Amino acid sequence: MSADILVVDDDAAIRTVVGQSLKRAGYAVRTAASLAELRRELAKRRPDVLITDVVLPDGDGIEHAAELAAEDGPPAIIVLSARNTLATAVRATEVGAYEYLPKPFDLDVLTDAVRAVLARSATVCVEASEEEERLPLIGRSPAMQEVYRIIARVVSNDLTVLVSGESGTGKELVARAIHDLGRRRLAPFVAINMAAIPRELIEAELFGHERGAFTGAAARTAGRFEQAAGGTLFLDEIGDMPVEAQTRLLRVLQSGEFNTVGGARAIRADVRIVAATNRDLQQAVASGTFREDLYYRLNVVPIVLPALRERRQDIAMLARHFLDRAAEDGLPHKALHDEAIDLLEAHDWPGNVRELQNMMRRCAALSRDAVIGATEIRDGLGSAPRLSDTPDVAIDAAIRARIERFAREDPRALDDGSLYDRVIAEVERPLIEAMLRRHGGNQLRAARAMGLNRNTLRKRLDVLGIDPAG
Repeated sequence: MSADILVVDDDAAIRTVVGQSLKRAGYAVRTAASLAELRRELAKRRPDVLITDVVLPDGDGIEHAAELAAEDGPPAIIVLSARNTLATAVRATEVGAYEYLPKPFDLDVLTDAVRAVLARSATVCVEASEEEERLPLIGRSPAMQEVYRIIARVVSNDLTVLVSGESGTGKELVARAIHDLGRRRLAPFVAINMAAIPRELIEAELFGHERGAFTGAAARTAGRFEQAAGGTLFLDEIGDMPVEAQTRLLRVLQSGEFNTVGGARAIRADVRIVAATNRDLQQAVASGTFREDLYYRLNVVPIVLPALRERRQDIAMLARHFLDRAAEDGLPHKALHDEAIDLLEAHDWPGNVRELQNMMRRCAALSRDAVIGATEIRDGLGSAPRLSDTPDVAIDAAIRARIERFAREDPRALDDGSLYDRVIAEVERPLIEAMLRRHGGNQLRAARAMGLNRNTLRKRLDVLGIDPAG
């Protein structure tokens, strides 16, 4: 007998396409458009898998899933949602959902999730949390959805997490979210920036020191490992940690114990480690500046934060959020004109989310009008790197000028069928070179930023004769 799947969604089109896809995969499918219909279907028989939307006409799908999870023999649960937030992903995980899929989703991914959940030997059910506090991570772009899904899966365990991304992308916010949503939330969250500590003091900062351990050590001082006992230790800019301190940290991660500087008694390291870096640690390993064994100890669960320019659809939401926060801090409440949003979305944001936050606070403080216009945004961006204040016009003008130059210098190019390839090549070369420079010659990151397959990028490098080392 085929597995019984129950799909709950008030959108008839989604019920239809999901039902057809699962039937083609060989499953028996029932559908419901509301919680009331769901209850009637459950009264007939319990499904093997429940696929439910969050927002239903007569209630919350996750809350009802939590009720089912509390019963004996609950069905496996897959949550669908257009509320693509971290809170939704975490709530889905807390009720024991096997998978959380933000809308729009790939039908093949959903079918694979159903197949995988049916293959499991047991379903893990966790009590639903009623806590709906405001979370620090904002954005509903596909790139952020992947970040949310990973966070949701690690909050219930103590696996070491390595967060990577450019400066200003919010790496500490991710670390705090993991802490605040996890079982260590009532214990301390302690952060240390490895790049801000003098090399000779890093070990004392991390592990503490005894009185008289070195000149100036007038009293015993607890290090960050002791301060974070029971909680989370956030090691920011871990790539800047000196090699000699890396060796000591590795020993602690391996043994679970440490000694203070000048101390002989072993102290248990009861902390969860979340590390962060804006450097390519694999490249650092290859160059010998970062220990390979430590890298693998830290990189148990990798989270890669996208740059703001890689999630432009989140910029308007983030900008409004920062204006609201500025108002909560006592600054005048401001709104954004549509043209101002267009300029924000066109900017290159080398400082990422932090740069956007600072700019919104500046606009809230200095703007005379209740609505921030394009002129103020343009003035605020000043001479900082950007795509262009009017990107379409600038690119259009450049292409027209280039065609006119072809007409003067090589008229045959307008008629011999080579024009398209010539123009595209002139745009493609500086684009690829600029992205390689931005990502330190790392072809994988450059390809990901441009939306290319790495092999495609390598082929274009060969065709254009570009040296990736630059």
